[in-house]
Amino acid sequence: MIKAALFVFRRVATDLAAPNLQTFKRSFAVSLSSCKQTTTNINMPPKRKTEDADTEPAAEGETPAKKAATEGNGSAEAEETPSLECDKKAENGESWNFKTVAWNTGGFKSWLKKGGMNYVKEEQPDILFLQEVKIVEKDVTAEGKPDGYHVYWNPAISKKGYSGTALYSKIEPIDVKYGMGIEKHDQEGRLITAEYEKFYFIGCYVPNSGRKLVRLDYRQEWDKDFLEYIKGLKDKKPIIYAGDLNVAHLEIDLKNPKNNRNKTPGFCDVERDALTNLLNEGFVDSFRHLYPDKELFYSFWTYMMNCRAKNVGWRLDYFVLSKSLVPQLCESTMRHHVMGSDHCPIVLFMAM
Repeated sequence: MIKAALFVFRRVATDLAAPNLQTFKRSFAVSLSSCKQTTTNINMPPKRKTEDADTEPAAEGETPAKKAATEGNGSAEAEETPSLECDKKAENGESWNFKTVAWNTGGFKSWLKKGGMNYVKEEQPDILFLQEVKIVEKDVTAEGKPDGYHVYWNPAISKKGYSGTALYSKIEPIDVKYGMGIEKHDQEGRLITAEYEKFYFIGCYVPNSGRKLVRLDYRQEWDKDFLEYIKGLKDKKPIIYAGDLNVAHLEIDLKNPKNNRNKTPGFCDVERDALTNLLNEGFVDSFRHLYPDKELFYSFWTYMMNCRAKNVGWRLDYFVLSKSLVPQLCESTMRHHVMGSDHCPIVLFMAM
C-alpha cells in the first residue's frame, strides 16, 4: 500500500509541470488506477478469533506463550481492593484464630519480583505453603525470608528449576517430613508434612498428568500411594491437606467441563475419582462444604487468551480437612484480586 501511494505521489509530482490542466488530470487518473490495481493483490492476514478457548492447565515447566495483561505486582490492586479480613464464625460460634495460605507461585524468583511477598506481609498467615518454587534454599535471597517464620524447603532433586515446595510457619512444628517415603515420588519435592500439637498439615503439589496425558499413568500411581500415606496419618491426628491438587473435582470447578473431560490434564475421570476416594476416607473439601453450588470461582487461569480477565478458569487448589475439623471451619476462600502467578492464593480460616 505504501509503495502504491509513493507511485501516485511521484507521478503527480512529475506531472505538476504538465503544459495544461487536461494533461495533469489524465496523468492523475492513470496513477490512481495503478494504485487500485496494486492494492487489490494485497493479502490481508485472517482475522483473529476472539471466542474463549477450551484452555487447560499448562504442563509443568512449560513457558506460557502469552502472558495476560493483568499480570500484576503481587499485592492487592490499588482500586476497590477487597478486604483481607474475615468476620465469619465457625459452627461452634467461635471466631477464627488460625489462618493458612496456599499458593502455586509458578517460580519463586519471578513470584518475588512480582511482589508476592508483599501480599504475604499483608495477609499474615500462620502457615504459608508455596508450590512450584523451582529453587533450592541456598539461592533464596533475604527478601524471601520474612521475619517471624520457620521455613522448610523441599526442592526437586531429579531436575533443577522444576517443581519444589516450601513451608513457612509462625509456629515451630513438632516434626517436619519431606515426601512420603517412596523414592519414585520423592524426587520432585512435592510433599511436606508438618506435625503440630493438634493436627497435621500436609502441603502437596500433585503431579500434573502432562500435555496429551503423557504422565497420567504415573499420576494414578501417585494418587494410589498418597491415599495410603494420608490414611496412615488420619487416625493419629486431624489433618489439614492443602495445595495445588491439579484436578477440577466437579463440573462446576472449571469453565468448560464438556470439552475437557478425559482430554485435558486435571479433568480425567480417574483423577477426579482419586479425589473422591480420598474424600470418602473421612475428609471434606472445605470450599465446597461452605459453597456447594457456587460457580465461576476458580484458582487458576492460563496466561493465554486473557483468560483471567474473562474468568475462564479452573479450581485446582484446595484445603481438604478431616471431618472432625469441620466444626472449627470459619471460611475457605480465594484471593482472586491478588496477582503474581497464574494461580491465586487460597485462604483457610479456622477456630483452632
